[in-house]
Amino acid sequence: MRTRTAGPGNAATLPPPAASRALVLAGAAVLYLIALPAAAVVPQAPTPELRALVKKAVADSGSFHDRYLGEIWLMDMSNRLKHRLPDPHRRIELLRLVHREATRAGLPPEMVLAVIDVESNFNRFAISKAGARGLMQVMPFWLKEIGRPHANLFHVQTNLRIGCTILKYYLDQSHGSLREALARYNGSIGQRWYSDRVLDALATRWFRQ
Repeated sequence: MRTRTAGPGNAATLPPPAASRALVLAGAAVLYLIALPAAAVVPQAPTPELRALVKKAVADSGSFHDRYLGEIWLMDMSNRLKHRLPDPHRRIELLRLVHREATRAGLPPEMVLAVIDVESNFNRFAISKAGARGLMQVMPFWLKEIGRPHANLFHVQTNLRIGCTILKYYLDQSHGSLREALARYNGSIGQRWYSDRVLDALATRWFRQ
């Protein structure tokens, strides 16, 4: 049966339920994209492989209280990260761990992504001139401080667990001042250059929804 189009003097017929649902989803997608800041990268349609990885990551994480929102977050962040981590398996697993460890520490996951961006450019084997290691550039002396001298800071979850805990401690010590907490984390207290870099990365690449 052909449906009539709306026009002067004509009443438009309602689309069938399946088409109506599709229109609602399409409208929601448009509103989601409009709500993104101007610097956002428009997400591409996920491949079946990526969709499966995201669903599994959300189910395994334990930090996504709403699976639908969890899938949206992972898809969005995965799209932003793919030029640095082309392998979708590694990308989704890293995002899952970042979300879990950040949530565990009481930090916004986007903030942790911005710190990783500036600290290591998402290179899990990065070593600074001062000897800081891994994604969040944790100094090795922390391993002795916590009684785990033989732990591996290149191990992603170990690095994230320690880095997020340290950053949250400094945030609490700074009474919620993110700029001061970041300076403490980097060891550049009293200066703005590091905090500005992280906050710029947060605002332009890893912004909060």
